[in-house]
Amino acid sequence: MRERRILVVEDERTIAESVAARLRAEGFTVETAGDGPTAVARFRAWQPDLVVLDVMLPGFDGLEVCRRIQAGPPDATAAVRAHRPVPVLMLTARDDETDLLVGLAVGADDYLTKPFSLRELAARVHVLLRRVERAAAVAPAALTVGDVEINQAERRVSRAGVEVHLTPTEFDLLVHLAGRPRTVLPRERLLADVWGWAEGSGTRTVDSHVKALRRKLGADLIRTVHGVGYALEVQP
Repeated sequence: MRERRILVVEDERTIAESVAARLRAEGFTVETAGDGPTAVARFRAWQPDLVVLDVMLPGFDGLEVCRRIQAGPPDATAAVRAHRPVPVLMLTARDDETDLLVGLAVGADDYLTKPFSLRELAARVHVLLRRVERAAAVAPAALTVGDVEINQAERRVSRAGVEVHLTPTEFDLLVHLAGRPRTVLPRERLLADVWGWAEGSGTRTVDSHVKALRRKLGADLIRTVHGVGYALEVQP
């Protein structure tokens, strides 16, 4: 089995080298890119298993990089992209909710705000890769909740017959909620079951991904129980 590949996209050389060194010490094969165009070209040529992506980049920013790598090359079909989801861990210098929501909307799966610890970054990378590996296991062909159709084998989702593109994390969160319709799931449990985080300090991450799901699939799909968590509503 080949070593898993990680592409680190960061224009600050000191940060890029530190992140790359830590990930290599964790057993990954790592390449780096320092600007938007180079990042997209290297992603398509090298086919990494995960991308660590800074938001602020020369050429074009990390949000545009994320859009392009999630869209795939011009000749890629939706089915091909769905079979090989590549998680994106976004790095941002600002802890602004709007920026974070935009990042999630264009395809990021998780984020870290600078300054961050290399230990935490490595832990997040391992969690994201484990989720992708679990998703590659045999799964039921389809899950239907109201007018939402979820093809777990192909990792494709549609609502009322219209296909919707979700990131790997959004898909996993939707499947988890859809497997327990009308059941209120606490944020801490979602963090543990979907993200694999043992502690519950990242509940804002859950909130951000729920907002992204509502934007893509409809605001009426997920109900908020204030102070507790979320439940998937079954539409007639």
